[in-house]
Amino acid sequence: MRDWQPFLGLPLWVWLFVFPTLLALYCLWRGPKAAVLLSPVWRLLDRVYKAAGILAACFMVLILLLIIGQMIARWSNLTFPGSTEYAGYAMAATSFFALAYTLTQGGHIRVSVLLNLNEHTKFWLDAVAMLIAAVTATYFARYAIKTNIMSEMLNDRTQGQDLVPEWVLTIFAMFATSPAKWAELWDKTGPEWVYTPVWLPQLPMSIGTVLLAIAIWDYLTRLLALRESQIHGEVLE
Repeated sequence: MRDWQPFLGLPLWVWLFVFPTLLALYCLWRGPKAAVLLSPVWRLLDRVYKAAGILAACFMVLILLLIIGQMIARWSNLTFPGSTEYAGYAMAATSFFALAYTLTQGGHIRVSVLLNLNEHTKFWLDAVAMLIAAVTATYFARYAIKTNIMSEMLNDRTQGQDLVPEWVLTIFAMFATSPAKWAELWDKTGPEWVYTPVWLPQLPMSIGTVLLAIAIWDYLTRLLALRESQIHGEVLE
């Protein structure tokens, strides 16, 4: 995790684990005062989680549209190349974009048998469990991003029949290059369709896992500052 040190000034593990842990300890120490300080950040993050949930719902609708497109193509004796791959990509995007929002709504399975045994230890057991989950999710997010980078370096392409317009790849490439090189990028962009680079469908995985890691650290700080878990599952009757 030292490969980012020339850019960040400190090893990556310090940014990913030490600073969030220090923030959590600050919330534990200051309590309600830390909650007042962090409330604007919490409100902003709640909007981000909700936006990710809406995006996940959009990809779920896209799966439906792809299935309808396959049915129409079959009835019309036409081919819909890559439809199965597109549906798989949309399903993966739905799953990963929904991770953070599902956590905030109490939708993830949480085994609370030990938490309910003793009210005195409930807070500390919940905090330790959230810390372990935050560290695990952060590792997952870090290596999801590394997978994206390796796929782009190797120029790994899909083995299916799915294609994407070259201009779509150029739009994403703009985020990784300086504005001074954007004109050069578009000059090299043609109207052709190319085989899907693997990093493109991997992007939702990276974004979703990053949001999940942020959400767990976020709700850990809320737990420590407010002395009560802010993850409340829906009551089913």
